[in-house]
Amino acid sequence: MRGLSKAVLLLMLALVMVCTGTTNGTADTGHGKKVYESRCAICHNSNGDGNGSIGIVEKAGAKNMYWAVYPRDLTSGVFKFRSTATGCLPMDADLKDVIKNGIMRGGMPSHFDVPDKDIDAVTQYVKTLSDRWKDEAACKPIAVKKPAYVGSAESVKKGMVVYDKMKCWECHGKEGKGDGPKSDEIKDDSGKPILPFNFTAGQLKRGSSAENVYATFTTGLDGTGMPSYEDSLNEEQRWNLVSYTLKLMKKTK
Repeated sequence: MRGLSKAVLLLMLALVMVCTGTTNGTADTGHGKKVYESRCAICHNSNGDGNGSIGIVEKAGAKNMYWAVYPRDLTSGVFKFRSTATGCLPMDADLKDVIKNGIMRGGMPSHFDVPDKDIDAVTQYVKTLSDRWKDEAACKPIAVKKPAYVGSAESVKKGMVVYDKMKCWECHGKEGKGDGPKSDEIKDDSGKPILPFNFTAGQLKRGSSAENVYATFTTGLDGTGMPSYEDSLNEEQRWNLVSYTLKLMKKTK
């Protein structure tokens, strides 16, 4: 090895990176495209516009309505589930988390059977489907640390006041059943109808831990009618709203 020149060593390193599917620390998008075509295109379409051959319907709680749930349009570069602020691109870790764990009750299956190298590769390929990734960098993730008072009776009481003040009931209903007076008027950014969540129906799509609920209130769900409360509510108010939401979900007494 001592006799090898620096140029030869660099060439060998480059060949290793190509063979293992990585360049500049990112997974090979060529391999990612193959994974995408075999696993994702059936719903998200080959071009990523979300108009694949499979869709699902979702029941809208108390109103007993059934509406279509549409796969994400990956060409828009707009994602609901992120650790970053509203309007920001998600972190790679956010994309990998959704790909691996799926979205409960959202039609997005988990992919625990897919090797990590394939998830890494398809994550990088997804980022080629929207020009946003060329023009913008992901924002820093928002720190989430649950205070000790979350879930307490006092916090639930304060959260109920926030829920009423912010008019969450207009969409989610007074009892959180997704049957508010505006629940059948909501559309996403593309004009397609969407459903406000029925908190009494079970697990949230993002996950039902206090931290997951807080992240939703803080980041919002971009592309939907669910806003971010990062600017309109302080941190304590958001955590109290989490407490009340968990009460509606029967996660607290």
